[in-house]
Amino acid sequence: MRNCIKELRKARGLRQEDMAHLLGVSRQTVVAMENNKYDPTLELAMKVARLLEQPVERIFFLDA
Repeated sequence: MRNCIKELRKARGLRQEDMAHLLGVSRQTVVAMENNKYDPTLELAMKVARLLEQPVERIFFLDA
């Protein structure tokens, strides 16, 4: 699964550290998600969507 977390995070002026703190995860988790190395749980994906004020479908994309 791919995502556009990095672009959306930067557009909101958030650092990786800020996002990690607001989501209750480590900075390494944010880095891994942004690099498509970690697929978040449904709960975390929904928290990301809420934080970035986007529907989950606009953030995460299934590989074809």
